[in-house]
Amino acid sequence: MTLPRDLTDISIQITNVTKVFPKMEKPALNNINASIRQGIITGLVGPDGAGKTTLIRLIAGLFLPTQGTIHVMGLNTQTNSVSLQNITGYMPQKFGLYEDLTVIENLDLYAKLHRLTGKKKDDGFERMLTFTTLKPFIHRLAGNLSGGMKQKLGLACALLGRPRILLLDEPSVGVDPLSRRELWKMIQELTHQGMTVLWSTSYLDEGDKCEEVILLNEGKLLFYGPPKNLTKQVQGRVFQVHVPLKERRMALKQLLKLPEVIDGVIQGSEIRLVCSSQPFSFSPDPQWKPVTPRFEDAFVDILGGSSKEDSILVEHISSKEENSVPPIKAQNLTKYFGDFRAAFDISFTIQRGEIFGLLGPNGAGKSTIFKMLCGLLQPTKGRARVSGFDLKTASSEARERIGYMAQKFSLYEDLSVKQNLDFFSGVYGLTRTQRNERVHLMTRIFGLHPYLNENAGLLPLGFKQRLALACAVMHEPDVLFLDEPTSGVDPLTRREFWSHINGMANKGVTIMVTTHFMEEAEYCDHIALIYNGLNIAIGTPDDLKKKAKTELLPNPTLEDAFITLIERSDHGENL
Repeated sequence: MTLPRDLTDISIQITNVTKVFPKMEKPALNNINASIRQGIITGLVGPDGAGKTTLIRLIAGLFLPTQGTIHVMGLNTQTNSVSLQNITGYMPQKFGLYEDLTVIENLDLYAKLHRLTGKKKDDGFERMLTFTTLKPFIHRLAGNLSGGMKQKLGLACALLGRPRILLLDEPSVGVDPLSRRELWKMIQELTHQGMTVLWSTSYLDEGDKCEEVILLNEGKLLFYGPPKNLTKQVQGRVFQVHVPLKERRMALKQLLKLPEVIDGVIQGSEIRLVCSSQPFSFSPDPQWKPVTPRFEDAFVDILGGSSKEDSILVEHISSKEENSVPPIKAQNLTKYFGDFRAAFDISFTIQRGEIFGLLGPNGAGKSTIFKMLCGLLQPTKGRARVSGFDLKTASSEARERIGYMAQKFSLYEDLSVKQNLDFFSGVYGLTRTQRNERVHLMTRIFGLHPYLNENAGLLPLGFKQRLALACAVMHEPDVLFLDEPTSGVDPLTRREFWSHINGMANKGVTIMVTTHFMEEAEYCDHIALIYNGLNIAIGTPDDLKKKAKTELLPNPTLEDAFITLIERSDHGENL
């Protein structure tokens, strides 16, 4: 679907574009048409493997279309590649930075690529460092920057040549809500100056903020237009159901079995449901409260709904025995790196079968606390206990009960899928017979058989996530640590992941998760909000939202609460 356009208003014209890669069964893009307007943010959304990155690289002139044409500000991307570079800024996934160079060295490299010298270069550096507030950090290695600061540096490098077109490929992956909000303000400021922005994202709340959205799936264009036009398609079909906090995981499982329900997610003590467009075979329960639809509801609807299948993984997980010993206990955990205080006096207890969220901005101290509780870091003071074992004095006994899925999935990317499974089954001490059984089982459960001999680094993101989870749970741990487990994956993949997690929690597995995705944090039973190494708030998702409630913000989301509570902490308010 293509909107009619005044041709003088068009920055990027995509006409009948198809891209076929060798050895691929289907085209990466199949007959795409779009007319992207000048001076607005156009969102590019779709599941993993939909063709988003391929389209961005075609527009940037890094790939050539198999069929069709793309014109950027009138320049044909196939015949005007040099001129195209002068008007286009491109921020790839993972920011395109050299992590062993400093901030200023990265900027200098990009200045050379744009042939900037003398006063133009100096003015460009001053403008970008001021715009991104990176001036105090110019001598810091890019690899030592927080996620939000890497994001800013990547943006500064992309903007150095004063482009008219800005292409952003998943710029907000792995960064906290504060940094995402900051980035949006910066990009909106650029569009007010006339810049055209194409923003690829897996955070669908960002789709709502775009003036127009391109929705791809399996290389095909499913929708193109204002997001509200897609959202209208689920008007009157979205409901919230209130359930007791301890019953919501089972309630979600049961509600998803109803034929009329095509999607369901947990939101604190509420379950959000999207129903089919077919007439109801029942009258919705009076407790079903109609709510305003959002872009993500429409996204899942147009893709056919989320899976209703029960987690096969959970069928093969043994129920954990109840006992009086808390599976995770943090006692006054404190960690210093030299004079730097990364975490201070952190205490909490996590009960059997609980999902506990550790939230906070980039650099707040979450990963430090997380690693102390996994036994990967020794605390300067305090104690970390897993299933009653002190990680300082009985680390081997504690680690036998732990499964760990780290940021970037902690896979060995140069090893094949099969080799990764074999390696981790050995690390967790399984016998040869157990090892063969569990590797075979995990391969079947997560659909990994077609990829067994492929290097893990070459897997699609969703399958990397499946493999990492398979490696973390093959020994049936009592406690599972998940460090930003769904960073960068699409909503459908995220729902599949959480069906496994919810099911394991129901079997008594205790789960600790860090995430920057606030919709995901709603699944947690309790949350600790970490800021400047301190635990500034703790409670259920609804507790944190209540703390953030004001007359101006009567119904805060969890993201609103995250930002509000951190801002209050900055102002010295007692939370």
